[in-house]
Amino acid sequence: MSKLFIVGVGPGSKEYLTQIAIETVKKVDLVIGSQRAIDLFDEISNTIVFNVKNLNIHLYDAIEHVIRGKTVALLSTGDPGFSGLLKPILQIAKEKGLDKEKIEVIPSVSSLQLAAAKTHVSWDNVNIMTFHGKKDESTILNVIDNGKVSIVLPSRDVKDFAKFLIDSKIDGNRKIAICERLSYLDEKIVFSDLKSIIDSNFSYMCVVVIFPNET
Repeated sequence: MSKLFIVGVGPGSKEYLTQIAIETVKKVDLVIGSQRAIDLFDEISNTIVFNVKNLNIHLYDAIEHVIRGKTVALLSTGDPGFSGLLKPILQIAKEKGLDKEKIEVIPSVSSLQLAAAKTHVSWDNVNIMTFHGKKDESTILNVIDNGKVSIVLPSRDVKDFAKFLIDSKIDGNRKIAICERLSYLDEKIVFSDLKSIIDSNFSYMCVVVIFPNET
């Protein structure tokens, strides 16, 4: 029976792959994902690699393959339900008339969960925000001073994000943690403050944890 599996592959390291993700990828007709995600799995041959530029085309392709009777695994970095591929796939499925019963989500560990763990934050009462693919990050200003920890996927370089917050009258001494390349061998967790981060350089693979002002 044809089906689309949206498979969360975790924060990036093979160690965070779930057993159900591995088993699902083994049994489908076709695997679609980024090269980085596909490389996490062993012994898969029928693959389609997407990148940022052609992602939307291949999301439509995934739906079309299912409509034509195939089983497809669509690999989504982190968890598909947060800044992942679930949202756009549901939109395309509705457009193409594919019933939700043909779609199964395989959850996984997101980089936000791992950032919370690495910084010892209980994340059942935090501000969780993603700005991936968004130009306007100003909505964080509505919650950043509500007394909770904020865990953020920024849309820009970390130092530019820090500068934006300071320019928006957030205290430059505000404590933050930069969680870079989580789960990889060169993972780095930097505890600092906003004003110090302005002079630092990080890769694009970062989660920012902003701590509330000390009282």
